[in-house]
Amino acid sequence: MFTYIDPSVRERLVEAGKLFRIDRDGAGTISALGPIPMPLQLGEQHIDVQWYATVRNTELTKIEDLAAELRAKHGQRSFAELASSMAVNSVLLVGDPETWSNPLIRVHSSCMTGDVFGSQRCECGPQFQSAISLINQDEQGGMLIYMSGHEGRGIGLWAKAATYLLQDGGEDTYQANRSLGLPDDSRDFSDAAALIKHFRGDGPFRLLTNNPKKIDDLTNAGLSDITPVKHVFGVTDANRRYLSAKQDWGHRLSTEDINES
Repeated sequence: MFTYIDPSVRERLVEAGKLFRIDRDGAGTISALGPIPMPLQLGEQHIDVQWYATVRNTELTKIEDLAAELRAKHGQRSFAELASSMAVNSVLLVGDPETWSNPLIRVHSSCMTGDVFGSQRCECGPQFQSAISLINQDEQGGMLIYMSGHEGRGIGLWAKAATYLLQDGGEDTYQANRSLGLPDDSRDFSDAAALIKHFRGDGPFRLLTNNPKKIDDLTNAGLSDITPVKHVFGVTDANRRYLSAKQDWGHRLSTEDINES
């Protein structure tokens, strides 16, 4: 693993306990870097979290050829290719897992348009910020797992842009996926389940979600005793139609949730 890094750096990280592996229950392993202290500033709120960067070992093996090219050419382009070859998920941990009895957890799918640009076509940005805030305010703490490969429910940013144009033509978010020949939801939560098992163990936890499929997927991955906690934030006139499509698809959203100002 990390064949493109000086082996002495890798050895130092391993010896310090900052680079380690997490088992995926027979489906391979995850390499994790951390904990890395990371103070967050969300509006006027300051939150101290411990950041873990994680990646599947199968992803790391794919970059060996690119790493060889990097060493041979020392090129800027090769650095970019290395970075683009790995889906790096993150764990933002608040509090001490040793004291948890029923922590608050959010599995958040990456959304550049919402999380970074502040788009109101979805509620992802407000959900991300509110989740961190709620976890920080909770008496037990918990963690947020940020899934980097989940843009547009797993179809990627380019396809997501195309679905937005189709939505502007009258289709809802799920119809637009089907028009492109793509699944309604192609996200894989097995890595999230492995990370929860590693940091939480097998005990109960509360999950910030309105999506029953997410709970089903985590349960099928071996987790149990999950209590869903409704998580409605960032409703605007610009995303009510989007939220109504989610409601029709099975998300636990009421008409009152969608129509709130």
